Amino acid sequence: MPQLPEDIIDRLNQMERRIKALSTAVNTRPALNEVVNGQFTVKRTNADGSTAPVLLMGGSGPTSRLPVIRIFDGYSHELFADDILTGGLARPWLQLLAPKDTNQARWPQTTSATWTTIAQSFSPVWQPKMRISLYTRASSGATGSVRVLVDGTPFGDPVTAGSTFDRTDFLPGDIQTKFGKTMNVEIQAMASGGTVYAQTVLMYGTQS
Repeated sequence: MPQLPEDIIDRLNQMERRIKALSTAVNTRPALNEVVNGQFTVKRTNADGSTAPVLLMGGSGPTSRLPVIRIFDGYSHELFADDILTGGLARPWLQLLAPKDTNQARWPQTTSATWTTIAQSFSPVWQPKMRISLYTRASSGATGSVRVLVDGTPFGDPVTAGSTFDRTDFLPGDIQTKFGKTMNVEIQAMASGGTVYAQTVLMYGTQS
C-alpha cells in the first residue's frame, strides 16, 4: 500500500475531529423552538422603515437566569411585563375593588316581594369564568333571597338573606362570541316582612 504524505493524514485526522464535533453539536443543541441562556426579540417594521419590538423574552433582571417577558404595541408602548424583582405581574396595573360601606343600612336594599334589581355594573368580558361574592342581610323579622344575573341569566342559585353568596363559574354564553363585549351584572333581591340588603365585596374574571 503506497504511503500517504503526512500532511494528508493530518488533514484526515482533523476532518474526523471536526465531523465528531459537528455530530455532537447537532445532537446536543436546543430545539429550534427553545432559547437556552439567551434572549430573543420579535420586531415589526414601521411605515418609515424603522423597527420596533413587539415581543421580548430572555434573561435579565437581578440575574441573567431569570426570564423576562415584554409585549409592545405598534407604537412601542409596553402593554405587558412581568416583575423582574419579585415575580408576578408588573404591567398592566389591574383595578381592585374599592372598600365597601360596612353599614348595612346604606347597602343596596329592597322591601319588594318580587325580584328587584338593587345594584348593577357593566364590565368587559376577558375571561370565561367569573367569581363574585356578596354579603347579604335581612332586617329584624324579615326573610328573603338574593341572586346574581349575568346578561339576564341567573348566575347560580339564589341564597337566603343573611348568608354569603360566593360563586365561581362559567359566564353564560360562548366566550368566543362574547370576548371583549360588555356584560351586565345585576344583583337582585326580594323580601318578606321587612328589608333585604346585599353588598358586593369581590368580583373578578378568571380562567377556565
